[in-house]
Amino acid sequence: MFKFIGALIGFGVLGFVGAFLGFFIGSAYDRVRELGLGGANPFTRGQRQQVFLQTIFTLKGKLAKADGHISQAEIDHTEAFMQQLKMSSEQRKQAIQWFKQGAAPDYDISGIIQEFRNTCGHTANLPEVLIVFLIVIGLADGDFDTQEQALVSSIARQLGFSEAQFQHILDRTLNQTHFAPGYASQTGLEDAYKAPGVSENCTDQELKRAYRKLMSQYHPDKLMGQGLPEDMIEMGKQQSQEIQAAYELIKKHRQST
Repeated sequence: MFKFIGALIGFGVLGFVGAFLGFFIGSAYDRVRELGLGGANPFTRGQRQQVFLQTIFTLKGKLAKADGHISQAEIDHTEAFMQQLKMSSEQRKQAIQWFKQGAAPDYDISGIIQEFRNTCGHTANLPEVLIVFLIVIGLADGDFDTQEQALVSSIARQLGFSEAQFQHILDRTLNQTHFAPGYASQTGLEDAYKAPGVSENCTDQELKRAYRKLMSQYHPDKLMGQGLPEDMIEMGKQQSQEIQAAYELIKKHRQST
């Protein structure tokens, strides 16, 4: 709103140059009003952590029910997930309640996604981290099927990602899992290039840039600062280890050729 007011005032004072400056200043003011002083997320880290956890468990329930039924593998994964987060008895009850809410056939996830956008959407990494975590969760039963993919794709669009951006994140994440400890990949080098999202004919500089960007995205201090719950940092570390393993394989191949 203020960008248009600024443009009108600027035009009246300085003509077209003033209109441009007024529009620019008004846009900046609109942004500050939307996000908080200085463009920073006005929510506290604790609030973002709470909303992130609620979103994860609610969407986890929705994802588990995407194919019509909740498998034992998905139940086991949820139990292991709560153990990994070292949840108290009360926290477990709350997480299970969120999970059941998301799994309800008539539950509309648009509300929780909008709340996530309002609370965490202004951070640099949390929206993409959420999508990556949902893909990993979808793989809990060993298969990220078409219903699960369609659901996560829809969530990604509601978070502001284009379909091309989602497919890039999906392809990168699926190939990163090939470098998890104990995973024996049959096409290691091909997967290694897909893990950081680069092509096999990329330059060393392009490879390093993509690698550093991803490693920065999953840096524990950065994720904690943006509001990722502390106990979920381990999942970010696992992603970093997989990216590191893929990068080392590429470097080793390039040095030997």
